[in-house]
Amino acid sequence: MNLAFAGLRHGHIFGLYKKAKETEGVSVVGAWEAEAAAREAARGTVKEPFYDSFDALLGDPRVEAVAVGDCYGLRGGLIQRALEAGKPVIADKPLCTSLEELDRIESLALAKRLRVDCMLDLRYDPAVRMARQMIRGGQLGRIHAANFTGQHPLEWGKRPMWYFEEGLHGGTINDIAIHGVDALRFVTGLEFVRPVAARSWNAFAREAPRFRDCAQFMAEFGGGAGVTADVSYSAQSGTAWRMPSYWRFNIWGEDGAVEFRYGSGRVLLAARGGELREIDCPPVSGNWLTDFMKPFDAAALLDTLASQRAVLQIQQLADEIVF
Repeated sequence: MNLAFAGLRHGHIFGLYKKAKETEGVSVVGAWEAEAAAREAARGTVKEPFYDSFDALLGDPRVEAVAVGDCYGLRGGLIQRALEAGKPVIADKPLCTSLEELDRIESLALAKRLRVDCMLDLRYDPAVRMARQMIRGGQLGRIHAANFTGQHPLEWGKRPMWYFEEGLHGGTINDIAIHGVDALRFVTGLEFVRPVAARSWNAFAREAPRFRDCAQFMAEFGGGAGVTADVSYSAQSGTAWRMPSYWRFNIWGEDGAVEFRYGSGRVLLAARGGELREIDCPPVSGNWLTDFMKPFDAAALLDTLASQRAVLQIQQLADEIVF
């Protein structure tokens, strides 16, 4: 697979670049970045030639797929153009910032039978996989409630400053919660039904009072299961990734409950009758890039887009609360 990169405005895309360079069967053929300063900064990592325009990238017959990592508000348009050109797309999350963009992406991808995949890391975590095996194996019985927390550090001055420009970020829920919502869908098999309540507000980003850095919501999933979540930019820099609350999930069923944390390698099972067990999890093979290399699969496409659609609906509800 010959992969070209479009947009290098977020650090996550360089994780995809590194993965591409390490993955057998993938060749990076070039990159494009419209913003001059970002383009020059990227040259320290990206050694392949840069295209003069996105049209030039799409017109290169060597390019078989496109990796998109531009500002959130610009991604939807780039993904649509790549699909129109017949190129499958893998992107950093979120894919886009509006439901209208997502509808167009879905329509194009299905019509042209092209993959659109997202860098949803939690699906490949050992604890997430073990929890999925236990829950889908029936150990918890019917699921009635879940909670997850995914607080991140704001890191003013380190985050890209486009976060705080009108129209380029698209909301903290859409930015962060896609990981948690996707993991819950993946683990439980329950589909997102509707947002029940959502709020986002400015608390820590004093320099940008219009930026809603804190976000919490309630949602209904299949079977009437209730979900609560906090995905705020409220964690302290330097400790955020080590806090027990970083991507911690609790899921309660009729016959038991589980707690697990991304990166921990363990699942805590509270079984009926009072038994409490800590279960070590085996490693997981594969990742989002190796999955992207597989043939088109309509079910996999719709699965990815369902998680994106859910957080856009939750974000929309939160945005209805005006300052």
